[in-house]
Amino acid sequence: MKIIKIGAIWCPGCLVMKKIWSKILNDYPSLEVVELDYDMDNEEVLKYNPGKVLPVVIFLSEDGNEIERIIGEMSVNTLREKISDYVK
Repeated sequence: MKIIKIGAIWCPGCLVMKKIWSKILNDYPSLEVVELDYDMDNEEVLKYNPGKVLPVVIFLSEDGNEIERIIGEMSVNTLREKISDYVK
C-alpha cells in the first residue's frame, strides 16, 4: 500500500497532522508515504484532484488505484484504525 499526503506549509491542519504522522510512521515503518506540497508540487498534486480543503490523505492499492481518501484532521487513533484496515 502507498499513501499520498497532500498538505501545505500555511495549513494549520497540516501542522497538527505532521505530529500525528510522526507517531504513526514509528508504528508502521514499512509504509510507503509520499508527501506532496500543495503549492510546490502543483503538477503532481493536480493528478490527485485534492480539492480546496487540506490535508488530504489518499490510500492507494498495490496497483495504484485509490482505496480511500481522508480530508482534514483526525486523531492518531482514527488514523491507526484506517491504516490497520489496509496493512496486515
